[in-house]
Amino acid sequence: VQLQASGGGWVQAGGSLRLSCVASKSISDFPAMGWYRQAPGGQREWVATRARAGASNVADSVKGRFTISTDNAQNTVSLQMTALQPEDTATYYCTAMARTTNYYGQGTQVTVSS
Repeated sequence: VQLQASGGGWVQAGGSLRLSCVASKSISDFPAMGWYRQAPGGQREWVATRARAGASNVADSVKGRFTISTDNAQNTVSLQMTALQPEDTATYYCTAMARTTNYYGQGTQVTVSS
């Protein structure tokens, strides 16, 4: 599967961004879709997951600020980010979560200035 993310950019603290990711095949083929992020010099960390059945989970660090959604008709997974903080600065990767491995896209950069 190929994953193409978009929507990143520069924003001031308190602002919002919406990331989108288009998959080259049906996202219904995967048990879940999600987002990870990696800050400069840091490790990749999980941000959010949306299961094929509809349940969503987000990391504690973004709870109440980030919302994940999927559109099966468009084969997209999105991440609505609000109340962004400088610590949210990272490259964001969408992922298709198969049973034994995750597939990642190329990433989209989000920079939040204070």
